[in-house]
Amino acid sequence: MRIYLDHNATTPLRPEVVEAMSRALRDQFGNPSSVYAEGASARARIEVARGQVASLVGVEAGNIRFTGGATESNNTVLFGCLASGDHVVTTEVEHPSVVAPLAVLEEQGVSVSRIKPDQDGCVDAAEMADAINDQTKLLTMIWANNETGSIQPVQAVAEACRDRGVLMHVDATQVIGKSSVDLAQTPIDFLSSSAHKLGGPKGVGALVSCGDTVVPAFLHGGGQEKGLRGGTENVASIVGYGVACELSAAEGPERMEHSGKLRERLWHGIQAQVESVRWNGGPEKTLCNTLNIEFKGVAGEVLLQALDLEGVAASAGAACHSGSIEPSAVLLAMGRSADEARASLRFSIGWGVDEEQIDRAIELLGELVPRVRQAEAP
Repeated sequence: MRIYLDHNATTPLRPEVVEAMSRALRDQFGNPSSVYAEGASARARIEVARGQVASLVGVEAGNIRFTGGATESNNTVLFGCLASGDHVVTTEVEHPSVVAPLAVLEEQGVSVSRIKPDQDGCVDAAEMADAINDQTKLLTMIWANNETGSIQPVQAVAEACRDRGVLMHVDATQVIGKSSVDLAQTPIDFLSSSAHKLGGPKGVGALVSCGDTVVPAFLHGGGQEKGLRGGTENVASIVGYGVACELSAAEGPERMEHSGKLRERLWHGIQAQVESVRWNGGPEKTLCNTLNIEFKGVAGEVLLQALDLEGVAASAGAACHSGSIEPSAVLLAMGRSADEARASLRFSIGWGVDEEQIDRAIELLGELVPRVRQAEAP
């Protein structure tokens, strides 16, 4: 039995999504830009999905631009809104799809202010607002961090941006489907998301535009998505995204309660079975499904491999560059040392996980952590 505890990386496709995508692949094979019946059928199915995505986040269907995922959406906003001489405010705990574009833009003359988080991975809303100046064109921040699940004060920051006339972009990839998102109540301008974080397929997402500002096309040619995103639409994946959003809307409170209970069961079980562990974050400030733990004195990649051999999938929260394990930049920003960051694993829960699996993971950690520590002892 495999136990999949890496839902923040990607989620299994829901059976309802697979079924809907299979029907679309079979029945809606026409090019959505074509005027004949097969094209019209595909176009109609895309518009149904657009409405399903819009409904989940509290906007009108016309505010949804389908993309290849949150990475494309993030790049579209950053390169579309910023130019040399502009100033942008962000955090030190962003996803690489924001970090890397901002590094390029900085080389092109954009000024970047990066706000440091506290030890739980959360930035201060007042500090974000204070970083805004007369040259600030955009504020971009992640809503919930992919590694730690730390939830940022988006509502307060959004209100500050609105009051100061600054555009705001939010990477909501992790929060959608795991927490309530209602853009009718949160005055942001742009939101990015990906389908594969909530039971949908990989390779499709959305850029949600909530205000009057229109970001120019990042991909040109063809005029699709009202001229804002060139390329023939991935009909089946868009359909799957819509169904995944509809399921999230219907199951939201129940799903969050279930994930929260399993996460607490996992945390308390680990505390009981394993000595010297620390939660990187805290229950009041993190997504209901996410648990990032430091196992002191353990090489995270070794423990990760040991778990995998026993049938448990988790994440080390570190990137592999040229064969060397780099400590998580997010955990370093939270004040962890390089060794502490390397000793941390992320467990993220989602659809299909049950108590039996959680208990088995706890049992394995109780066996493996002391073994790994002993093997690494001088």
